[in-house]
Amino acid sequence: MEKSKQKFKNKIANYFDDNQNIFLYWKGRVALYALLKAMKVEKGDEVIIPGYTCVVVPNAIKYLGAKPVYVDIDKETLNTTLLKIKEAVTPKTKVIISQNTFGLSSEVEEIVAFARENKLWTIEDCTHGFGGKYKDKPNGTYCDAAFFSTQWNKPFSTGVGGFSIVNNSVLIPELINVNSELIKPSKKEVLLLSGLLFAHKYFINSSTYWGLRKFYRWLSKYNFVLGSSEDKEITTANMPDDYFKDISKTQIRNGLKSINKLSQVLEKRKKNAKLFTDFLKKHHKYHVNERLHDNHSFLKYPVLVKNRKLFEERAQSKKIQLDNWFCSPIHPVEKKFKLWDIEIDKIPIAYKVSMQIINLDTDSKNPKKIIQFLENNLDEII
Repeated sequence: MEKSKQKFKNKIANYFDDNQNIFLYWKGRVALYALLKAMKVEKGDEVIIPGYTCVVVPNAIKYLGAKPVYVDIDKETLNTTLLKIKEAVTPKTKVIISQNTFGLSSEVEEIVAFARENKLWTIEDCTHGFGGKYKDKPNGTYCDAAFFSTQWNKPFSTGVGGFSIVNNSVLIPELINVNSELIKPSKKEVLLLSGLLFAHKYFINSSTYWGLRKFYRWLSKYNFVLGSSEDKEITTANMPDDYFKDISKTQIRNGLKSINKLSQVLEKRKKNAKLFTDFLKKHHKYHVNERLHDNHSFLKYPVLVKNRKLFEERAQSKKIQLDNWFCSPIHPVEKKFKLWDIEIDKIPIAYKVSMQIINLDTDSKNPKKIIQFLENNLDEII
């Protein structure tokens, strides 16, 4: 196990100028929790995060007794801005989390400089951004530390999984101490994961996508399979007993295969994203500005629509793969926002975008089919 783990770390380190301060986990959210704990985040502290994220981010904060403080986003980048972060800082602020939404980083260098001036920790949420860059430096190399997800559809996949990279060596001894508490995945969990990896490889395609997606989410909701989020994580802000888990051999084995294909995956995503941008710009629709393309890794391509339910129904009928990632300010939670300390009126842009967004498949082998679908439904696109 240790030999294969080190080999996997070495592969990852190749993308970070051979930074070997890499730590592996069962899921990316566990990496975030470990970093926050190593930074001594505790009750009474505040952690600034985007008001447009996944619920597992505020969960990791609340599991430590701290408070997530949400800031609104910029509609063009779907990320926070330094100005909005400055407005949210209080004497209780301990950490700022900078996110690269769908693979795009924004103002991260400026955010880090501000944090250092004010003696605040910084973490880069790179769950969408492995392989992307900001000002020609890899995502994850600016902040004190960064965490990544290697779950389904991420730049490279271990099924479920994640890792952190530490850039500030002061954190390392404490993080090693924190990681001594990691528990091993059960044999049942590893077996379930192996089955899901097999099914994902051989059974998911444009014909089966919609039916299997619905079935998988139902199974995940009731904890019959290893989903992105367990029911406990989206109905309460209480930490599950088996949350703080180590990575498994199965994940490492799959990750070693998957990471070797990363350059081809990124190239295809950028190529498809350009096609989508050219089409949407031509028709004066919301699109990712060309000046943002160089550093973007395009995990998904965001499109805003008038009626998401109708748009998805039409896509399903034409066997077009769409995703609805971040269809809530704290995806996938759609109600009881107060459990996570979020006030919708303070994040108006994030909330509106979350009500309108769908994601195009940048891994598509047939982007022209997607563009034809968009053309046939132009009136529904914003």
